[in-house]
Amino acid sequence: MTPMTDDNSDLSYEQAREELVEVVRKLEAGGITLEESLALWERGEKLATLCQEWLDGARKKIDAAIADD
Repeated sequence: MTPMTDDNSDLSYEQAREELVEVVRKLEAGGITLEESLALWERGEKLATLCQEWLDGARKKIDAAIADD
C-alpha cells in the first residue's frame, strides 16, 4: 500500500483508490483517537477528490472520443 502522505501529485488512480479503501477500513474499525480519526478523514477527502478528478478526466476523454465518431 502507498504510505499516507500529503503529496497526491504522484499517485495513480489505482493507488489513490487503494489508499482510500484503507482509510475507510481504518475509520470503520474504530479504536483510534479523535485526532487520528480526523487526520484519516481529511486524507480520505483528499483521496476522494483525487479519484473524482481522475474519473472526470477519463469521462471527458471518452466523451471526446465518442464525439469524434
